[in-house]
Amino acid sequence: MRRRPGPGVLALPGLAWLALFFLVPLAIIVVVSLGDHDRFGKILFDSPSLDNYTAALDPMFLGPVWNSLRYAAATTILCLLIGYPVAYWISRYGGRHKTLLLVLVMLPFWTSYLIRTYAWITILGDVGVVNSLLSALGVVDEPMILLNTEFSVVLGMTYGFLPFAILPLFVSIDRLDDALVSAARDLYASGASAFRHVTLPLTMPGIVAASILTFIPAIGDFVTPDLLGGAETTTIAKIIQGQFLGARDWPAGAAMGVLLMAVTIIASLAVIRSLRREVLG
Repeated sequence: MRRRPGPGVLALPGLAWLALFFLVPLAIIVVVSLGDHDRFGKILFDSPSLDNYTAALDPMFLGPVWNSLRYAAATTILCLLIGYPVAYWISRYGGRHKTLLLVLVMLPFWTSYLIRTYAWITILGDVGVVNSLLSALGVVDEPMILLNTEFSVVLGMTYGFLPFAILPLFVSIDRLDDALVSAARDLYASGASAFRHVTLPLTMPGIVAASILTFIPAIGDFVTPDLLGGAETTTIAKIIQGQFLGARDWPAGAAMGVLLMAVTIIASLAVIRSLRREVLG
């Protein structure tokens, strides 16, 4: 009788893929962060040091880091507030159209994120769709300043990362046993009370997953703040992008990237640990 492959063997392709396309590039970035560069942008490894990390910890970068955290937190909260009702409705009232509705949620992924962000420039510009409509309705006499603001940055990021919140929320809500909610209602719990004490705690794993899947890419997004926020909106991701493409200082950009990733991972692990009781029941 032929023996079936064990779990370790089945996991080898995934582990190999992860090592090749995540661990190896990460190791390269860490090595680059220890080097230096000449005036032509060539990376030098004559005397590896931690000088780039020391420079990355300069207090002058606290402002951009704070902006990144604010935008990412606001985006995460808005995605949860919008995504939870959408996921709940699809799960409970989607019926045989659930698959179609989920495809519609993922439909924006079929278009380049860059193109979708440029579309918001057309929508929010001084002569864009919103201002033209308000002007035609007589609501405003002069164009409202919507573009190149923090509002436009958070709006664009929320639109871009909303599917990342809806999908895990849908999975968590769809797996919820309706009998538990019915039991709470049989014990004279109101709809709001049953949601607060039954539905919300039991779908907490989806909320945590949605928060992490939204917050992590949001804090590293430089496209939306650059296009919709303009020069006045500075984030740490924009600075990292500028180090790589503008200043051609790859070691400095790599050090900032490693620190940002480390802080994000530590914060995510802290959140998961603090919510372990709710997640694991």
